[in-house]
Amino acid sequence: MVKKPVREHADANMTTRVVVRDIMNSPVVSASPQDSVRDIAQKMKSEKIGSIIVMDKDKPVGLVTDYDIVTQGVAKDVKPSALKASDVMQELRTIESQESITEAARLLRKHGIKRLGVIYKDRLVGIISASDVIAVTPDLVDVVSEKAGIIRGELGRPAGKVSGYCDECGEWSDLLQYDEGTFICEVCRGEAASPESP
Repeated sequence: MVKKPVREHADANMTTRVVVRDIMNSPVVSASPQDSVRDIAQKMKSEKIGSIIVMDKDKPVGLVTDYDIVTQGVAKDVKPSALKASDVMQELRTIESQESITEAARLLRKHGIKRLGVIYKDRLVGIISASDVIAVTPDLVDVVSEKAGIIRGELGRPAGKVSGYCDECGEWSDLLQYDEGTFICEVCRGEAASPESP
């Protein structure tokens, strides 16, 4: 895994930024490189998931998907109990948890894959899939459209009713207020007590 700096959003005027950690699946379901494909398939079935992270001594070394099981096992008429995870796994590509879902979508498309491991402080903390990105896209478009309408003065209602991420603290709020090019939550405006940190 090569650690890269978090990419800044390409549009400096974009005030809605959903990051990978907001939609990732966690905790990670994993297996060892020596586990049989049969055991992995059973784990996928019981967990109702389409992929398993392969871990070797707490380090992610690969990914086994339902597609890998079909193409590397079933299609070749190899017994699942005779194959190990290391025989069918693919490279696990990763993304930092603070990256935007736009960057996640770009990486998924660039590499022609459907899943990315999510890294936080050099540790695998989750997984994000193409379907996760697609699932939030319609809502995100609605929020961006609403904010754009307020900025252009097209909506005849107060800006304090906008939902989204605060440009100051990055937390979600249903009470954002637009002021001088940014959307600020009620906490950062000093209108509510700041939540205690965990």
